[in-house]
Amino acid sequence: MFPAELRTAPTVLLISIIFSAGLLLPACAPGGSLESSEDSSGAETASGNIHEEPSGQGDSADKTPEAMNRMDKDTPDTVYVMPERPLPREAKPPEGYLRAVDEGIRTADGRPGDDYWQQFTEYDIDITLDPDSKTLGGTARITYHNHSPDELRHLHLELVQNLNQPGVRRNRPAEVTGGVSLHDVIVNGDTLTDESGRSARYSIQGTRMVIRPEEPVKADTSVELEISYDFTIPRQGAGGRMGHSGDNLFYLGYWYPHMTVYDDVVGWHPDPYLGQAEFYHGFADYDLRIRAPEDWIIMATGELQNPTDVLDPELASRWEDARKQDEPMRIFTAGSDQPATVRAASSGDAGAAGTDTLLTWHYRAENVRDVAFSATLESNWEAARTAVGDRTGDGETDYTLINTFWRDEAPLWEDVTEYQQHAITFLSDMTGLPYPWPHMTAIEGSGIIGGGMEYPMMTIMGDYNDRGAEALYSVTAHELAHMWIPLIVSTDERRYSWLDEGNTVFSTAEAVMDFLPERRPHNQSRNAYTRAARSGNEGPMMRRSDYHYSTQQFIIASYRKPSAVLVALQKVLGEDMFWKAYREFISEWAFRQAYPWDFFRTFERVSGKDLGWFWYSWYYETWVLDQSVAEVEETGEGTRIVIRDKGDVPMPVYLTVTYDGDNKATYTIPVDVWLKGSRSEELVIPERDVRRVEIDSGRDLPDINRQNAVWERS
Repeated sequence: MFPAELRTAPTVLLISIIFSAGLLLPACAPGGSLESSEDSSGAETASGNIHEEPSGQGDSADKTPEAMNRMDKDTPDTVYVMPERPLPREAKPPEGYLRAVDEGIRTADGRPGDDYWQQFTEYDIDITLDPDSKTLGGTARITYHNHSPDELRHLHLELVQNLNQPGVRRNRPAEVTGGVSLHDVIVNGDTLTDESGRSARYSIQGTRMVIRPEEPVKADTSVELEISYDFTIPRQGAGGRMGHSGDNLFYLGYWYPHMTVYDDVVGWHPDPYLGQAEFYHGFADYDLRIRAPEDWIIMATGELQNPTDVLDPELASRWEDARKQDEPMRIFTAGSDQPATVRAASSGDAGAAGTDTLLTWHYRAENVRDVAFSATLESNWEAARTAVGDRTGDGETDYTLINTFWRDEAPLWEDVTEYQQHAITFLSDMTGLPYPWPHMTAIEGSGIIGGGMEYPMMTIMGDYNDRGAEALYSVTAHELAHMWIPLIVSTDERRYSWLDEGNTVFSTAEAVMDFLPERRPHNQSRNAYTRAARSGNEGPMMRRSDYHYSTQQFIIASYRKPSAVLVALQKVLGEDMFWKAYREFISEWAFRQAYPWDFFRTFERVSGKDLGWFWYSWYYETWVLDQSVAEVEETGEGTRIVIRDKGDVPMPVYLTVTYDGDNKATYTIPVDVWLKGSRSEELVIPERDVRRVEIDSGRDLPDINRQNAVWERS
């Protein structure tokens, strides 16, 4: 939408400048079908197909060299030209995805199919935290439900703490603690060993554990596992995503044997955890019993089932009151005389861990990808509710509980409850999906982490003392935005980190602009990406996340570029259509496992546009956008403007023309002209009083050279 003072653009004459030589292509509009009634930047072709090949590549075209190099006497109007630029190819999914579409598990337009399935797991875990020895040990009882049509002869699990074994394969430095020690592995009542030659056994290589049960797990049946284990807690484990700090804080993530994803596209996901690329988990129910010494407050994914058995009565009462309060309420103040917990003897749950007694904290969580928990001894605790919208459709506003834990050494954290309230409420509205869980908790984890890391209902973040309040709000919004992707819409972070991180950087920027209206955070991602693109130091976004050539390439391809590209997509589709498609993707894939092609095809279906050129150019290549104003001159017909596309990414050209007197008009040159293979396009407008011509005056597109995108009359 343009301000009222911008005058309506007059009729435009477009003249293609196409140079011919060598290999020839027919000079006709692309879009996959010559019967297509709309351009390729707009609606689907007449056949309704997605990602069609450029015109002239269809079955009706004679593609022999002899035919392409002759001028057919019967069709004198056909002119063959050589493309001056590389043309986007089809963004073709892998065979596994195409097979899932053929089988009705997914649809060709990006939705879960009628036969969609995914596995499900139930975890019943009893664990003991010993702060003195910094160890965690216990037993995980796992019920794995095979909803697939396949018979499973092997079961795959992930032991993330084995990243800390000596000699293990990793792509980040890690403290060597010895990894996970397994004591018992029982499958359907049978005790297994890792001895070779046995029909039923298990093996471990790095972070991967493979179990071969006595009998295969047939479709629509389940298998029972029981694994007893312990490990030494690293100070900064899992690539700096969990650990301990200052003898008064533990944050446990990736702390139990976790079933690996078996899905319809890949089957068992074979990629080990190396420390950089993150995770891909299936959904599960959890029943957790966490034993810890008295005075340590345990907060975890899920709902606390026994608050009066573990919390001091006064704290339990205040915490209950906070569920009805919009203003942050102090639940516990570090260093006060107020006890944090009951005494173990009074709870009827006494035990020993050194000289301390233990309390059992009982949490339950339903249909989540993962669980994490914190143990705090000297942290302040604040809580309040925040609105999330109407979860149930009854017309009433629903709420979730916000918890914040921080130590006195992190004074900026006194505002994090407010930050969480704003972010959860804003993101619930932005995504169209109200935050579904009973709480959202932020843990200050200086000494463990500098940035932040997300888990369902939980996040750990640094103190941000050196980076300031605005940066602390930004990281808070970022980690909370992850609740939607990849924790509600589950995605494979280990292969396609851009799908969760890029969307999250984009969502974070939207939240920042709402909280701090004077800020323009989208500019940061665009500028970071264009700097890398100018230097040639970037890798394709679709490259697997662990295999970028440098950490900088990983960050650009996973965080900065995909966020900048979403802003560009919003420009192409228009804001209303973009958000309609974005919310449709969130809604359709909530609590399901989405792939990049589900994301691509949802946008195409909702918008009615063939965007194959967009996906291929931005996601599969490291092509750049460099649109320039090559020439402006007055002619007998008015003013002639020549646009030269010096980059390889084809995009519409959004022109703003300013006339004497500061009147303005806008013009759009569709992407079709570039998809024909041309690099130049001429625009003739009837006015002669042109003072300035600028491409993308709103700075929405990640063009690597803004200097050649503006012409001003001297």
